[in-house]
Parts: sequence; structure tokens; C-alpha cells
Amino acid sequence: MIKSMTGYGVGTFENENVKYTVEIKSLNSKFLELSIRLPKIVSDKELTLRGECTKLIERGKVNVLISSEYTDHTAKASSINAELLKKYFEQLKQIAAELGDNTTSLFSLALNMPEVISSNDDEIDEEEGKVLMKAFHNAVDKFNTFRADEGNILKGDLEKRVMFILDYLTEVESVEGDRIPLIRERLNQYMESAVGKENIDKNRFEQEIVFYIDKLDITEEKVRLRSHCNYFIEALNSADSNGKKLGFISQEMGREINTLGSKANNADIQQIVVRMKEELEKIKEQLLNVL
Repeated sequence: MIKSMTGYGVGTFENENVKYTVEIKSLNSKFLELSIRLPKIVSDKELTLRGECTKLIERGKVNVLISSEYTDHTAKASSINAELLKKYFEQLKQIAAELGDNTTSLFSLALNMPEVISSNDDEIDEEEGKVLMKAFHNAVDKFNTFRADEGNILKGDLEKRVMFILDYLTEVESVEGDRIPLIRERLNQYMESAVGKENIDKNRFEQEIVFYIDKLDITEEKVRLRSHCNYFIEALNSADSNGKKLGFISQEMGREINTLGSKANNADIQQIVVRMKEELEKIKEQLLNVL
């Protein structure tokens, strides 16, 4: 089953103290381009989250947004060291009095002195870390479900376009029956008008005709193109999602289609080849969004 690189998922988890919400969004990219925005309190979890994203998300331009909500809104509030603040304030007042300076801004100055205000969001405990990771994995599960659903839509479209190419290949086979005899007749008429029928070396002419027609034979291209199309559909229905593999197969399909067109020497076949190329371009565009 293939997956789309476009995805979206939101996961939450909470206990009696805190609730974490994780939102994951992605667009297509050849590599994993990861952006994580998280509260300062869980900044030490960033490396762990990046490792999980690499393993579970694989590729895409991915944005992860994490937010927290505490039941007790004062639990992570900053605290003031009152005793230290008083000491700073008294010392500043004494110095101001000795210097004859005013005391209007001393409280603000004391409040900004070292270690007066301490933050309680230095780190989270193990239990809160588990809440965060469960919220993250909930989001990843929904994100990957979204990708699989989108991939199923892509799969249907890709299968349809490959079947179009196979149908066009059948059309080629139906119109190529008279191609070689017409080429032979045209060359024969050209030689007769150019050098005269009586001056043609029949044996040499037949040798050259065989050599020339062999160069125009498209049997191998038809066989290989049908094989590549069948392999593409087989890869689409495999358990793994491998957009790169499908991309390589589509390149091989393109080579056979191009060779078919260049060797056709037939207006009807070349028109069919153009339609094949149109479908192949649509396939390649869709594959840009396949994981």
C-alpha cells in the first residue's frame, strides 16, 4: 500500500496534572525536512522526538507543533525569592541614601537582580514525559492514517493511468499490422524511381531492407513496456510504500515509450505514443507526492 507524503494528524493525552496536544502536518519533499515547535519545558525531548519522526514519518516537509495545558495553572509559574529580594532592596536603599540618589526605581532594580526570580519550567518529570510521548504517538497514528487514505486515492489514479498506457499499447499492436509492408513498398517505389527497376540489385536490396526493417522493429519495446507496466502495478499493491521505486519504474516506462515513438515511422502509432506520454507525465506528477 502506498502512502501520500501529504498528511495531517492531531493527538492529545492527559493525566490529572497536564494535557499535551501534538499537531503534525506535512507536504511532499525528497527528504525529511523537520520543524518542531515545543514549549521550553520539554526542549530536552526534542532529540527524542526527532528520532521518532525519522523512524515513523520517513520523508516530507514536516511541521510538528506541541502545546501543553496544566490543570493547576500555578504549577509551572515562576517563584520569587522574597528574602533575597528584601536584602537586595535594603542594600540598594542604603547605597542610594549614601549617594543622595532617589529611591523610586529600586524595587524594579532589586526584582531583576540574580536569582530573585526562578522559573519552575526547567524540566519535566518522567510521568509528564510519558504524557507528551503518548500524545505524540497518537498524533503520528492519525497522521499516518491520513497518509494511507490519501495514498489509496493516489493508488487508484495511478492504476487507472497505467491501464490507459496498456490500452494504448494494444492500439499500437492493432494498427502496426501493415506498417512493415508499407515501409517495404515505399522503399521499393523510391528505389525504382531513383535508379530504375532494371538497375536494382535484388539480393543487395533485400539485405538492406532486412537490416533497415530490423532497426524499426518494436517488438522488444512492446514486451518491455508491458512488463514495466505490470511491475508498476505489482509494486503499487505491495505491502511497502516506495515512491522512489515507482519513480524508477516510471523512468523505464518512459524510455520504452520514447523508443517506440522514434522507431514507429508511422503517424498513427506516433499519435498513440503522444497519448502514452501524456499519461506518463501525469503518473510522474502524482509520484512526487508518494512516500
